[in-house]
Amino acid sequence: MLNATPPSEAQPPPGRAASEVLEELTQAFQGDKISVGELVDSLDSRAHGVLLLILALPMCIPNIPGISTIFGILMIAPALGLLFGQRRLWLPRQVRAWTFPREGFNKALRVAIGGLKRVEFLIKPRLSFLTRWPLTSLVGFQTFLMAIVLILPIWGANLSPGVTVTLTALALMQRDGLLMLLSVPCAVGSIVWVYLFTKYGVIAATWLTQWVQGLF
Repeated sequence: MLNATPPSEAQPPPGRAASEVLEELTQAFQGDKISVGELVDSLDSRAHGVLLLILALPMCIPNIPGISTIFGILMIAPALGLLFGQRRLWLPRQVRAWTFPREGFNKALRVAIGGLKRVEFLIKPRLSFLTRWPLTSLVGFQTFLMAIVLILPIWGANLSPGVTVTLTALALMQRDGLLMLLSVPCAVGSIVWVYLFTKYGVIAATWLTQWVQGLF
């Protein structure tokens, strides 16, 4: 059940730097595989921000075609959690049972940690009311839209939503309202790109269809 939490409980207080949280995750699991349920349980109340960060960072660099669709689907759960004010992230049993290689997960985290350490000195608690309920419901809706953009098979549409959700995740983790505000124009840019791609894609497809018909 999706129960909204009161403002005082919607988000935990600001803690360690994001790079430190990710560094801890590289040592948190044993065995060759990690289940989604184990990952979410280890994050506890930090799950929304950290999970969004893990899912969004790979979208900010060139990656395997099709992976954005998978990550976009996984992004829906924390987005809805923010939208409805969940403190703990709920996932279906089938999704919690999904597993992934621990070695690959740790390698991806170490790459992310290196990048974060170079920029996170700019991130700090400010305008923190923008990162608490009920305003986080708007953040959840924005993140849900970004997840949909990632799911759509649109060329070049990964970077902007990836940056948007990365900014959102870091803002949630460090209670940085200014960073949250910066995510808004990135989200708008993502929506504009989808609109333009769809509009001119339809025009190009119509022209191509008419041209082919003219050949016959």
